[in-house]
Parts: sequence; structure tokens; C-alpha cells
Amino acid sequence: MGDLALIFGVALGAAGAVALVGAGALRLLRVRSITSHISVLLAMTVGAVAAGVSVVAEAMFLSPHDLEVVLITVCAAATVSLAVGWLFGRRLAAAAVWADQARERERRIEKGRRDLIAWVSHDLRTPLAGLRAMAEALEDRVVADVTTVGEYHRRIRVEADRMTRLVDDLFELSRIDAGALRLSLSAVPLGDVVSDALAGAAPLAEARRIRLVAGESGWPVVTASEPELARVVRNLLLNAIRYTPEDGTVRVDAGHSGGDAWLAVADTCGGIPEADLPRLFEVAFRGEPARTRSADGGVESSGGLGLAIVHGLVKAHGGRVEVHNVTGGCRFVVRLPLAA
Repeated sequence: MGDLALIFGVALGAAGAVALVGAGALRLLRVRSITSHISVLLAMTVGAVAAGVSVVAEAMFLSPHDLEVVLITVCAAATVSLAVGWLFGRRLAAAAVWADQARERERRIEKGRRDLIAWVSHDLRTPLAGLRAMAEALEDRVVADVTTVGEYHRRIRVEADRMTRLVDDLFELSRIDAGALRLSLSAVPLGDVVSDALAGAAPLAEARRIRLVAGESGWPVVTASEPELARVVRNLLLNAIRYTPEDGTVRVDAGHSGGDAWLAVADTCGGIPEADLPRLFEVAFRGEPARTRSADGGVESSGGLGLAIVHGLVKAHGGRVEVHNVTGGCRFVVRLPLAA
């Protein structure tokens, strides 16, 4: 019994020494990956067993041949254990990271959904309250003179148009998110699309004394669906006009590099905080000030959904959109495939 207790103590001491070394290694690697921690734990476990067996075998005064057989057996078992453990440890680490990323992605999606519902509810409540008040005033004949009645009718139409645009934006965004967007691709002259968008935005820019400037040449032909591309350009223009102060400038340029065409919309809004740049294309980002009244009582653009729609439509075309600050403002750049 005494010999067994001695063997146990010797094996325990050898294994404990290996465990202390492993604990120190884990402490040094506490900021490293999960795979590193699993590898150290495996090495510590196998090393403790190998150390215990080796020390006990040495203490038993085995013949050199028998000791060599024991050590070779332990090394072979340790090698197989480490290899199998490392392989499955990497899989477990990858699964843990993937699960964590999936949970984080679900949390972001859920937060975005709640923010979108709150934002849309807020954006619908105000025009609906105004419509109800004006309709009741007309119904009860609180207003009777022709001028006031005409103004009420105009404001009802403006608010109805505003809610129609919001519903259209929500429908477009739902098609993009659901992957139900079907594009009819063709060769589209980018200059024609930009020209139409500039003509549509000109009254709003003139009302705010904002200069619209377009490059005179270099307009490429892109492979795109014309209605969706027109919406991308229109949303970018209206977004730039909305945030550019009076007497500012919005400039549109285009060109091509490599196999891609690019379209740039630059404004003089003063710039965007660097921390906000990565979130600019999120749904309903900056939802509170997203609706800005125009001179005729309407809205200037789709607000918190406009840039999210731009991002989704450009991505559906196989392109990308990015934004960065420039001197005095910011610059949105859309890259699309060139037409063959």
C-alpha cells in the first residue's frame, strides 16, 4: 500500500508541475484565440499524463529496453491525442465563433427591426394627425373661404404624397431584404440618368439656393436596370441637397477605372462624424431628423430609408457604394459594372 501511495504521489507531482507550466501559458495567452487556449489545454492534459507515466516508469527501475518501450508508447499516444484534439478543437472554436457572430447578427437585426417600426410609426403619426385635423375642419366647415380651403386641399395632397413615398420606400426595402428584387439589366447611359435626376431635383435645389453642378464629359455606359439606377441617383442627389446649407454646392461626376464605372455625388454639408460613416447606410439611421420639410411643405427625400435603399440597389447590381469626407463636405461614390 505504501508503494502505491508513493507512486501516486510521484505521478501527482510530475503532473502538477506540467499543470503549473500550462496555467502560466494560459495566462500569457489570455488575449489570444480560442484555438490557442484549446491547444494549450490539450498539451497540458497529455503532457501531465506523459510526465506521470515517465516519472513512475523511471522510478520503477525498468530495464532500458522496457523503459524505452513505455516512453515510445506514451509519445505515440500523446501525438495521436494532440492531433485529434487540435483538429476537433479548431472545429469547436470555429463553431463557437460562428455562433457568437450569429447571435450578434440576430441582435443587430432585431434592434434594426425595432428601430424601423418606431421610426415609421413616428413618421406616420405626424402627417396622419394633420390630415385628420384638416379633414375635420373641412367637414365641419370651420374653414369656408376659397383660399383657405384650397390651401387645406393642397396640404392634404402633400401629406398624402409624403406617406405614399414612405410606403414605396418600405416596399422597395422589403423586396431588397427578401431577395425578391428582379433587375432587367441593359446598357444604360449614365449621363442620361443623371440628367433626368438633376432636372427633377432642380426646383428643390433652387428653393434652397443650392447650386447643382455636373461634369461635362466622361459619362460612361453601365450595365444596370434603368429604373433602379435612376432611384439610386435620385436618392443620392436629394440626400445631398437635404444636408447642404443654403448657398452650398452639390456636384455630380462620373468616370471609369478598370472594368468599373463610378458615379460621385459630393456636397458641402460640412462633413460627417467619422464614427457615423460605417452606419450611414443602415435602415433608419438618424431617424429623428430624417424628414426635412421642403419649401412647399413636402419632404425632400426618403430620409432614413433613402441611403439604405441606395446600398441595397447598388449591391443587387453587383456594385458597391462608399462614402468619405472631403474638404467642406462628404462624397458618395457608386461603382457599377461597365457595359460591354
